[in-house]
Amino acid sequence: MAPAQTLISSKNVAVIGAGAAGLITSRELRREGHSVVVFEREKHVGGLWVYTPKSESDLLSLDPTRSKVHSSIYDSLRTNVPRESMGVRAFPFLPRFDDESRDPRRYPNHREVLAYVQEFAREFKIEEMIRFETEVVRVEPVIEKWRVQSKNPGGDFDDEIFDAVVVCTGHYTEPNVPHIPGIKSWPGKQIHSHNYRVPDPFKNEVVVVIGNFASGADISRDIAKVAKEVHIASRAKEPHTYEKIPVPQNNLWMHSEIDTTREDGSIVFKNGKEVFADSIVYCTGYKYNFPFLETNGYLRIDEKRVEHLYKHVFPPALSPGLSFVGVPAMGIVFVMFEIQSKWVAAVLSGRVTLPPPDNMMDDINEWYASLDVIGIPKRHTHTIGRIQSEYLNWVAKECGCELVERWRAQEVDGGYVRLVTHPETYRDEWDDDELIEEAYHDFSRKKLISFDSSYYLENVR
Repeated sequence: MAPAQTLISSKNVAVIGAGAAGLITSRELRREGHSVVVFEREKHVGGLWVYTPKSESDLLSLDPTRSKVHSSIYDSLRTNVPRESMGVRAFPFLPRFDDESRDPRRYPNHREVLAYVQEFAREFKIEEMIRFETEVVRVEPVIEKWRVQSKNPGGDFDDEIFDAVVVCTGHYTEPNVPHIPGIKSWPGKQIHSHNYRVPDPFKNEVVVVIGNFASGADISRDIAKVAKEVHIASRAKEPHTYEKIPVPQNNLWMHSEIDTTREDGSIVFKNGKEVFADSIVYCTGYKYNFPFLETNGYLRIDEKRVEHLYKHVFPPALSPGLSFVGVPAMGIVFVMFEIQSKWVAAVLSGRVTLPPPDNMMDDINEWYASLDVIGIPKRHTHTIGRIQSEYLNWVAKECGCELVERWRAQEVDGGYVRLVTHPETYRDEWDDDELIEEAYHDFSRKKLISFDSSYYLENVR
């Protein structure tokens, strides 16, 4: 941990977003003694986890003037991380067996996650800090402070000055739509997974799903329940790949990437196979987007890389007044919010110091160079799943908090292996019962559960 050079002080901090990242960050800032105002454009806490059947009118979300829908949740979604690992360390994500409306499964549905996030907000009295239906439209530095311009529920604009701003807006709202050769003349329907909710619109269709990680695997199988055929295009597969997948309806095929699309409605894969499709569903991820930030060009986004962020959190020339929580993509996501926000809170109070800006830039450039050496594309700069424990433990040491538990990281890593090898069953069949036991014994030892750990272990499913 870097030694503090100044007296510990309380700052007036704006947090943008009341999803899981914003709620967790607000708690840590207040615990450190800061005064916090949370700006949330919706009526409720939860951010991404607030499901809505609504989708955007532009199904590819390319029109900048479109009315945006924040959530990307589809109706059938279940977590791809077990609940023990998903929950915040101070507030475990425990199954509820006494309420029929709750989902006690180890990999619960999205409604259960929202219920957990809402319970977290109530437990730690976060809602009293939130301004609901208040959209942040501009954030800019002004003489070592930060001006935040927001639009309130009445449509009026407010200007306020804060000592610091923490951006917690997430990165699952602005779809990434890759270019497909010939797509401009291809006549079928196109939709990004951001706007996918239920499979019904694809009944009896031939559908091509682009992407085969978590959302791609889920959505392709969801659509296959009602479609005539579903063909998955995966750039992770060898060019010759052509496999029939018997579940769920014996109408699902795996291919390599798309080679071209044609105006007669056909789609040709790099394996040489051709299908005439009605729809394409892009499960191709999201772009980072912070339209409210005005930094005179200092911060920019290049191929899904936010340039430049020290350890994915602090922009050197603008820190510590501006910081980001939740930029990296990893499995231990809520704990990442917790550890990153502890670091931000400690830096703002003066309890922990950052290196000089030049040193931070040197570190960033070394990180970029190391990615180049091992051939990791720029778009994966913030994809750090393989080194998530190493990264989080580095941050934890900086701010003097507990390191990531062994069982938590191993649960997530094992779950992703099952996702790749057994996408149909990985949520309901597992081989890591010893890690579940370790987790609940850990909760019991820390007095985070009111029942004996055996109560949970006997019912986990």
